[in-house]
Amino acid sequence: MSEPEPTSEPVFSIVSSFARGRNVLLAKANFSDLYIDYYLHLKDNGIEMDPKSDELLKTALAAFALHCVSRPRNEVLAWTINFQKPLINLFLGGDTETGAIVGRVFTENVKEAEENVFYQEVVRGNKPMHRSVVPFEGNDLLVAAETFYQRSEQRPARFFRLDEETFAIVSAHPDYDEEWFAALTAEDVVALDTTEEVNALETRPVKWFCGCNQQRILQALLPVWRQSEDELFLGEELIEINCPRCSGKYRISRETMEAFDRESKESTD
Repeated sequence: MSEPEPTSEPVFSIVSSFARGRNVLLAKANFSDLYIDYYLHLKDNGIEMDPKSDELLKTALAAFALHCVSRPRNEVLAWTINFQKPLINLFLGGDTETGAIVGRVFTENVKEAEENVFYQEVVRGNKPMHRSVVPFEGNDLLVAAETFYQRSEQRPARFFRLDEETFAIVSAHPDYDEEWFAALTAEDVVALDTTEEVNALETRPVKWFCGCNQQRILQALLPVWRQSEDELFLGEELIEINCPRCSGKYRISRETMEAFDRESKESTD
């Protein structure tokens, strides 16, 4: 099943603000609208999620979206978060210019290791990709994100769950109030607009969107097809392929691959 083209209207927007007396950036949002699109994606593709994986991914989507709106507008970035207990990988992908966010869970063929690892890959404009690798402890997604900030971003950030579907990030800027920052609670963050001088800086759109479609899946399969048709189809006439970014399902027949291969050769002649 193909993903829809991005709509002109975002699912929702996140406002970033600056607490001047504390020198911290604040962004918070209720993610219920994004979760609706996420669940519609699961339903449309017949994807079943166990409750623990589902909760981890929803928390990761919120933390990643807050991270994206705190970054420059010209970045394409991804998080891969490896948990050993439970043994799963979370993948999050985003584009800070369009506000597109996507994610999925990998539960099969996950490598066992001695520690959990948090990976970030960032491409800014035409610059080479930058990769960060940070180990972390425990199975709390928000603590993992905070550890990543502390060790890779070279500035601390605090992530908070304010209610079931509302999350916030408070990230430090130069000369921030370290003692106040360390003592922050979720209740403090909820009341921050009234207890501190907080000024809105910008509003960014956020939407669930992958960008995968059958054409791109066929293009990715083409080298394997040309090397060995039998290796790709294993004697079957129809195979099911999952998008590596969103787990969307695509059913590809031999006839479709043959036609795509033929069209590709004709277009290059």
